[in-house]
Amino acid sequence: MARHRTYGDPCGIARALDAVGERWALLVVRELLLGPKRFTDLRAGLPNLSPDVLSQRLRELEAAGIVARRKLAPPAASHVYELTERGRELEEVVLALGRFGSSAPPPPSPTEIGVDSTILGLKTLFSPAAADGLDATVELRLGEQSFRARVADGSFEVARGAAERPDATLVTRPGTLAELLWQGRRLGEAERGRQVEVEGERAVLERFLRAFPLPRAA
Repeated sequence: MARHRTYGDPCGIARALDAVGERWALLVVRELLLGPKRFTDLRAGLPNLSPDVLSQRLRELEAAGIVARRKLAPPAASHVYELTERGRELEEVVLALGRFGSSAPPPPSPTEIGVDSTILGLKTLFSPAAADGLDATVELRLGEQSFRARVADGSFEVARGAAERPDATLVTRPGTLAELLWQGRRLGEAERGRQVEVEGERAVLERFLRAFPLPRAA
């Protein structure tokens, strides 16, 4: 068994990095922020991570009390991984890192941004000033997954699952949504290219998409 590495430093920052500083560890946490996942779901969200390394990181995160493994009730009867209460405390850390990283240009990559990464990008970059006066519920359908997003009183909430009577619904791929949010792509152009479907109040959706501006470039 590999020996657990440590900085041997009593500082709280060093002790936190002892738990989540290994390569891929915080990205595993990222994939669990929106709810429990099976091993195969984690693999889908982290396509560049080998199964062996993922297994190792999950074992380390379990040992640190950050991730827990449980078996679903029948008929599913499969195992899922989820963040513990201690693990959920890392959300602010992960979102802060997302804001910091979003000021730099993205690296060239053949891999499309993941579903959870896109949704967490909304939480990372929500701007109360840009959303001033907006009171709306939007459903985002990204592939086979749906998310309900709510903007009201300068706050933003998003959760996995369909919305009840949303003001607007957007059906698209994560990469296209990222283009609409952060790469200047126009909604109408994406519609003409049959890369999005819009239901409900188009003006609400247009306003919603402007509520997540990128930070000033580094």
